[in-house]
Amino acid sequence: MAKPASIKIRLNSTADTGFFYVTKKNARTMTEKMVVKKYDPVVKKHVEFKEGKIK
Repeated sequence: MAKPASIKIRLNSTADTGFFYVTKKNARTMTEKMVVKKYDPVVKKHVEFKEGKIK
């Protein structure tokens, strides 16, 4: 069978709070690591979230 185009990734907070989001990305079109500014409810601010692996 063919490999799926979208994979699940974990977006880890750069504020070191341990908070994360789980989302999908298309691995074929977006080959670099994803970096997104999102809301972190632990520090109550918008911070950068960087891509990490789901364990």
